[in-house]
Amino acid sequence: MKIGILASPTKRNAWENKETPSSTYSWVQDNEGHEHYDVFLDLDFDDNSYRLQDYLTNTNTTFVLGAVKCTLESAVVGLNIPEDWKGIGINSLPTFLERNTLECTNPYQLSESTLRDIADLLGYPNIEVVGSRVGLITPRVICMIINEAYYTVQEGTANREDINQAMRLGTNYPKGPFEWCDAMGLQNVYEVLEAMYNDTKDERYKICSLLKQEYLLGK
Repeated sequence: MKIGILASPTKRNAWENKETPSSTYSWVQDNEGHEHYDVFLDLDFDDNSYRLQDYLTNTNTTFVLGAVKCTLESAVVGLNIPEDWKGIGINSLPTFLERNTLECTNPYQLSESTLRDIADLLGYPNIEVVGSRVGLITPRVICMIINEAYYTVQEGTANREDINQAMRLGTNYPKGPFEWCDAMGLQNVYEVLEAMYNDTKDERYKICSLLKQEYLLGK
C-alpha cells in the first residue's frame, strides 16, 4: 500500500512525532502525481482547497485531506464529484495530528471497514468520525478556550502564565491556553475562529481584539 503525504514543514514535523508511527510513506513536494499512491494525504488542504478540483479526477486513490477551516462539501461547490470518488476530511492541525485518535469527517460515506483500514495504515489506533462542520470538535473547543483566555488577559483579570497554570491544574489539560496557542500556531487559531464565525455568525466565535492584534502583527 503506497502512501504519499504533502505537508508544510510544521505539519511534517508533527507527523514525524506521532504517538504511534504510521506505515511506510513518502513525502511529496506538491499535489501532482497523486495517482501513483493508494492513499494520498494533503495535510495543508485547508489553505489550498482549490486542489480538490485536481483530486476529483482520480477515483483510484483514497484522499485524506486536512479540513478544519473548511469542509469538503464547501470545497466541492460547483464541481462534479464522481460517484466512486473516495475522500475524508481530518483534523490535521499541529498538536492534534500527533494524537492516537484520527478525528475525521466522512461525507462521502466510506464504509466503516475502509475507515478502519485507513486509520491503521496511518498509525491511529482510534478513530472518531464527527459531523462535517467547520472547526470539527476538538479544534472548535480548544480555539474557543484560547479566545476566552485572550479576553481574560485583555480585561486585566489574570496574566497568561496564571491562566496556563489554572487550566493545567484545574482541568488537567496537557497545556494551558497560551501554550496550546503557541503549539498550534496563532495563525491557525485565528483562522479556525474566523472560519467558524463566518460559518455560524455565532458571537461565541467572535475573535478577541487582542488575539486579532497579535495575529496581524505576526503576519
